[in-house]
Amino acid sequence: MIVVIQCAARKRADAGHLRTRDGRRVCFVAEPKAAPAVDGVLFARPDDIADGGKTWRDELLAYNRSSGGNPLGLLAAFELYQNEVYRKLAAKVGPEKLLILSAGWGLIGASFLTPYYDITFTSQAENYKRRRRTDRYHDLSMLPSDTEEPIVFFGGKDYLPLFERLTNDVRAPRTVFFNSANAPQIRGGRAIRFPTTKRTNWHYECVDAFLASALDREIGSAA
Repeated sequence: MIVVIQCAARKRADAGHLRTRDGRRVCFVAEPKAAPAVDGVLFARPDDIADGGKTWRDELLAYNRSSGGNPLGLLAAFELYQNEVYRKLAAKVGPEKLLILSAGWGLIGASFLTPYYDITFTSQAENYKRRRRTDRYHDLSMLPSDTEEPIVFFGGKDYLPLFERLTNDVRAPRTVFFNSANAPQIRGGRAIRFPTTKRTNWHYECVDAFLASALDREIGSAA
């Protein structure tokens, strides 16, 4: 089984940054021009051009491929977020079976070294942080296209369109949990309602139930 969970707004205080050639930290946001000015910080989109002529996204891919260690101190994706649920999921299914659905980077492996970013699909977010569905991103997809393992997604409705787009070419069965009034339609998959009174970050409660094996019957063959 492969588990996918949406990213989170709160990052760890020791999260690393990509840097410009003159040493400034790069903070990735959805609308750099709308971001408040901060000394020593360059606000940029992941697909903006970096100093070397490549996009920051390509620079990050090259950094992950490099054998030069990790001089910028970037954290693995499952270590980047403050909430412990990411570490708990990695411990349960293994980092190799866990992917993070990031509003900034796409569908990334749990061990992918990921810099600090502040991009979200959440409609309540400040304008410079909010990614809209019409925005153009060259999202990564690290899910093997030939996988046949069942995929389970934990995330809110704002992230569901990106999850669908980045997994639509996979033949593996997909299961998503939802908390909205209407069940989402998942091509070649199914949607399961998770009963909860929470409206914000309810998927963490859903993950806790998964970790406690309380969803095994609902997931069925995916468990």
